[in-house]
Amino acid sequence: MSCQNQAQTKKENTTTETTMKQAIYTFKVEDLEGKEFDFASLRGKKVMIVNTASKCGLTPQYKDLQALYEEYKDKGLVIIGFPANDFMSQEPGTNEEIGAFCEKNFGVTFPMMSKISVKGNEMAPIYQFLTQKAKNGLQDSEVEWNFQKYLINERGELEKVISPRTSPKDKEILDWLAS
Repeated sequence: MSCQNQAQTKKENTTTETTMKQAIYTFKVEDLEGKEFDFASLRGKKVMIVNTASKCGLTPQYKDLQALYEEYKDKGLVIIGFPANDFMSQEPGTNEEIGAFCEKNFGVTFPMMSKISVKGNEMAPIYQFLTQKAKNGLQDSEVEWNFQKYLINERGELEKVISPRTSPKDKEILDWLAS
């Protein structure tokens, strides 16, 4: 095979891999009030997806998430919270209870979705996308704990996975927002 043919074959393989990569815009989920939330509405925005819990040692991150959202929402950032009860039953409430808790205690105004599972056999499709390289094109990952952050670029592609313990106002996240 000539060098030119090898290069063409490599280019075709790369193109095939790229087109198989899914964007987040194909997902539709339900918000805390039971209304459909279409990720296609987020085209052109940076998105941070966070699995949340009301009774976790990291729950105070809601405050920094809200502050980050207020500071950057007019610059194209959307934070999406997904309550999950997958870690030591730290999110036992109903969707209504979760919404009231977030508003009362942290003034949360960023979009909060219905409670889902972020691991195991019941893992929601959005989290299958976030955690499987075959779907997101970046990396395989596991949701380690509540408040793990997934950073999505303006093209709907997973760009980074951030540890649950990392503050929403950490330099790594601020640098991503500035890029």
